[in-house]
Amino acid sequence: MLDTTAVVLGLDVGGTSSRALVSDLSGHVLGQGEADGGNPNSHPADEAVRQIATATRTALRDVDPARVRAAVVGMAGVSKMADPQFRELFEQAWAGLGLTCAVRPISDCEVAFAAGSPEPNGTVLIAGTGSIAARIEQHQLTRTVNGYGWLLGDEGSAYWLGREAVRATLDALDRGEPLHGLTEAVREALLPNVPDAQRKQLITAVNAAPPIRLAELAPLVTKASDLTATAIIERAAQVLADTAEQTRTPDDTTPIVLAGGLVTPENPVGEALRAELTSRGFPTPNTAGPGAAGAAWLAAHDLTPDPTTLHHHLLPA
Repeated sequence: MLDTTAVVLGLDVGGTSSRALVSDLSGHVLGQGEADGGNPNSHPADEAVRQIATATRTALRDVDPARVRAAVVGMAGVSKMADPQFRELFEQAWAGLGLTCAVRPISDCEVAFAAGSPEPNGTVLIAGTGSIAARIEQHQLTRTVNGYGWLLGDEGSAYWLGREAVRATLDALDRGEPLHGLTEAVREALLPNVPDAQRKQLITAVNAAPPIRLAELAPLVTKASDLTATAIIERAAQVLADTAEQTRTPDDTTPIVLAGGLVTPENPVGEALRAELTSRGFPTPNTAGPGAAGAAWLAAHDLTPDPTTLHHHLLPA
């Protein structure tokens, strides 16, 4: 019999934002909260915990914390939960919120897959600032592909798009071609007051900026419509599909879930990726819903007799 007093808490903690969601076991959302990034690999431990607590406190505003029976925290920097200093800070904040239930920390890949499918097995492909694919078995991560970071990998990510845009601009300068379309947009973004910029100036400007500057150039690619931008987008779709394919066997029919800002249906990278996956005979991919809802569903999974119906309520297609 369904416990009508029980609620669950799901958190999706990233580098730029932290989101929390409280739901009952019928899928009725009772509260939501949002704060700045709480990834402990991207922020000092005390600041990360503060942001996680802020999002959670807001979500619990109209809910008695004693009603929370289970909680799942999806976090890109989940390995940090094994660090004694961070864990102590987290547990102090947890208790300070009035929460007494156990918390299960898991990777953002597991949360993203749950936010896109109620099935226990499949592939999740995340493409945003970085990129990674993961194999999920029985709702748990069993293997990852790529996700090495901007310097060593993350092909098809925003970092990669920005780098390829800069390289295309440098190639045009090396050939003595006038900059136009995407390449002119890159020059304008990096050297706005140097209309006749040369290759050394462009290289110097890129190397002088923090690495995230490359990712910030990605919208120049997705908003352009010239042949150079189109070619980069098509290659992004190919390398992302290659990454996902490495998590699957040839006869695999389990779901593929896409997550991240670059793979939304309205983004040209997402559009090209879906076409590429279809051409390879993969199942039609699902788009992940809100990560906090996926985390809440995982928290409720073993507390409800009908997890699939609960998924449909929390994460309607």
